[in-house]
Parts: sequence; structure tokens; C-alpha cells
Amino acid sequence: MSKTRIAVVGAAGRMGRMFIEAIANDERVELGAAIERPDSNLLGVDAGELVGVGALGVKLSPQLSGVVDQFDTVIDFTTPAFTLSNVELCREHGKSIVIGTTGLSDDQKVQLQEAARDISIVFASNMSVGVNLVFKLLETAARIMDEDADIEIIEAHHRNKVDAPSGTALTMGEIVADAVGRELKQCAIYGREGVTGVRDHETIGFSTIRAGDVIGDHTVLFASEGERVEITHKASNRVIYARGALRAVRWLANKPAGLYSMQDVLGLN
Repeated sequence: MSKTRIAVVGAAGRMGRMFIEAIANDERVELGAAIERPDSNLLGVDAGELVGVGALGVKLSPQLSGVVDQFDTVIDFTTPAFTLSNVELCREHGKSIVIGTTGLSDDQKVQLQEAARDISIVFASNMSVGVNLVFKLLETAARIMDEDADIEIIEAHHRNKVDAPSGTALTMGEIVADAVGRELKQCAIYGREGVTGVRDHETIGFSTIRAGDVIGDHTVLFASEGERVEITHKASNRVIYARGALRAVRWLANKPAGLYSMQDVLGLN
């Protein structure tokens, strides 16, 4: 069975380097292309040497469009606009793509749905196996605790994360809201200040922390009078996202066109 050839976008970034190392250590896949921004001084560097696993024979390139014959699937954890441009390129050339980019607008998510008519896409706000298990647990907890409990979502990330709340926290909110028959856009509270009055039981609160080098902590709190239930996931190493993304790549091989989630990849749906 031939190996799936992967193109890593944002190859010189923290996650990009993690992906390259994970691919090099997985005999079921191989690195086909490594893309970095056109103004990077690392263009032309061997991707394997960049991450310290030895030469892989794949040099950092400035454009995904220039290496379309060298990959089968793209891994993209970059920015919404850049991701959408890569989705369109994949659509044009019949390539699949695994997306972990956060901060996509509703319109941009619609564009993903449209592209998924022609190509296979895995899109998830978090590729961690543990986080996706938590997503499943939240459905049950929300249904059981909703009658009496107030629901709050607390997340913490490193100082350089540019979007808030995190995509994972928002997904948690959407799962919880859906489980109890609410619309997150109507019930979410993203900050409190001053005299806010008595808490509305129907709301779902979000608290965001940005500090230091925190990789990612998420807690959903169900608090009623006399007891609290907390469902928490803490990431201590970004390798969990790389492992999850590669699991998605392998699962996606030969799948028909469609928009899939990590819940699909893990058989949790």
C-alpha cells in the first residue's frame, strides 16, 4: 500500500515543525511538500534538517501551487484567509485537506461546506484525541445537568494566541448549547464587568486567559447548588495535535468528498 504524501503549510512554525517531525516518524505517511511564506529566510532548507530528523529530500517552498504534483493531502493550521485559498487550490486539483485553523467566520465555514462537495475535508477546532473525547462527554453532561446547573467555559492559552475565545472553547459551547436546545449566539456571555445583575440560568459564560506559554487548558463547569461537575482537558505537549492530524490524514485516504470532523475520524458520531 502506497504512503499518503502530505504537504505541511506553515512548515517553519511551531505546529508545522511538529507535523514534519511526526510525519518523519510515521512509516504510514511521508512528507511530500513543506510550504512557508514567500519572505521567509528558510526557503530552500531541507524540512527534515529544519526539525532535526535528518534530510528528507523536501525543501521549504513558497507556494503550494508550485508543488501540487508532490502531495495527496494538505495539513493546514494557519490563518482563515490563507486556509481558504489552500482549500480552493485543493478543490481545483482534487486534493484532500485536514484543517485545524481556528477563527473562521460563518461565511468561511460555508465556503468549506461548498468545497466539500468536490473534495474530502477534515475540519476540527482541535485535533487532540482527548479533547474530542471530552466533546462527547459534554453532550451527556449537558443533558443531565442542564435543569439545575449554570454552565461556564474557562480556557487558557499562551500569550501569542490571537483569537479569543479559542476555537475549542467555542466548539465546547456549541456542543453544550445544542445538547440543551439553545443557540450559542443567543445565550453566550463573553465577558462580565460592573453590575451585571443576577446570573441568567439560560446563558453560557466564557472566560479567557492569555498568559505565558500555556499550550491549552479547557474546563467546562456545570455548577448547581450543592455540587459542581468539571470536565477538563489540559495539553502539555503540542504533539497531541500532530498525532491527531496524522490520524485524520490516514482516515481520510480514499474517503468520498465531504466535510468531516474528528468525531467522524474517531468513530464517535
